[in-house]
Amino acid sequence: MPDKQVKKESPEVVTLKNGIRVVAATLKERKSVAVGIWVAVGARHETQKLAGVSHYLEHLVFKGTHKRTANQIKESVEGVGGSLNAFTSEECTCFLVKSASRHFENVFDVLSDMVLSASLKEADIEKERTVILEEIKMTQDQPSQLADENLSELLWPEHVLGRPIAGTLKTVKGLTPDEIRNYRDRYYRPGLITVVAAGDIASKKLVSAVESRFGRTQALQEPQTAVFKGVQSKPKVKIFNKKTEQVHLALGLHSLPKEHPDQYALDLLNVVLGGNMSSRLFNEVREERGLAYDIGSYQRHFNETGAFMVSAGVDSKKLPEALKVILAELEKVREHLVKPDELKRAKEFYLGQLELGLENSMSQMLWIGESVLATGKPKALKEITRRVEATRLEDLKNIARRLFVRGSLNLSVVGEIPVSRQEDFLKVLSCFPHSA
Repeated sequence: MPDKQVKKESPEVVTLKNGIRVVAATLKERKSVAVGIWVAVGARHETQKLAGVSHYLEHLVFKGTHKRTANQIKESVEGVGGSLNAFTSEECTCFLVKSASRHFENVFDVLSDMVLSASLKEADIEKERTVILEEIKMTQDQPSQLADENLSELLWPEHVLGRPIAGTLKTVKGLTPDEIRNYRDRYYRPGLITVVAAGDIASKKLVSAVESRFGRTQALQEPQTAVFKGVQSKPKVKIFNKKTEQVHLALGLHSLPKEHPDQYALDLLNVVLGGNMSSRLFNEVREERGLAYDIGSYQRHFNETGAFMVSAGVDSKKLPEALKVILAELEKVREHLVKPDELKRAKEFYLGQLELGLENSMSQMLWIGESVLATGKPKALKEITRRVEATRLEDLKNIARRLFVRGSLNLSVVGEIPVSRQEDFLKVLSCFPHSA
């Protein structure tokens, strides 16, 4: 007999005896279902020696199981019109599939087989090693991604969060088949697994499918996490001199962790500054001054830390001006309230994008999975709407004054810029306000 559910954390979350969590979001009038198997282990749980193993393993589960070859995996899903994918982040690994709901049992059997029973043959490991090394080299050839990686190194120096998710050429070359297998056997267990489905699926059906495939395996141990405790007191700059058509800059400041009480104020400030084509950075840097084609802001959140970032691609001769304009826009929201109509538009955009995303079964599955891993339960749209609507002009200014300070500035530049220019950029950053 399969294990029965023993605890309901909420109407949408079922926890089995062995610790696996199951969440079904039934979407009316859908004929498809998106399913994700979330494993709560990622790049930040790796030792330096094993850097890149989570991402490596993500690749390898597609290479075959004890029951299916790589081709059979792909054909079983794509042959019924479905799609199969996966991703690795700092704090989790997710394997996902989407198909017509009538094929749910078939595609979920394939997905669970991959996660639980990947064969991890030595020949496949060696073949995929070359693929991953080429992927790492490709990132090095893409200036915007390289600028982002270098910025992470500045923000979280000598910490696992500052390392590339895929690892380095050295660490990937050094990973042994036994290390990869041991890592899978240690962490790919129900205590660290959450299964989320959204679309034409009932909770009872999903729970039954999970119980029949995962119900008897047990969790072994929790992954170890090195908490970031670093404190930055002065600006930092890293220049990577590389022949490019554009110079790519990434500016970052230490920010909020996941589920922080002020997260919605910062989310709305992000929309105002660089979240869309109506944003201040887009209008000032691109539309008014013609300094960049691509300009925007974004955020990264982890359990205990986070970052607010601005990225742009500019002509090397226009880099100093572009940087000054970006800093000036950050300073404006520190010193002055945004306009009431700006905040209103930001709220409408934020909630509108969220509502549009949740109409899509895959987007809803990802949204639920991320929130369950972070808090143990799905977020409630009504509560988010309430908190967004309650955010005031003063809240945006207060969070800007707290986070946008000189000592927290980090600048990563990739392009034909001499490393000797580092001091020039430090001088520009040093003109930014020192504190709230």
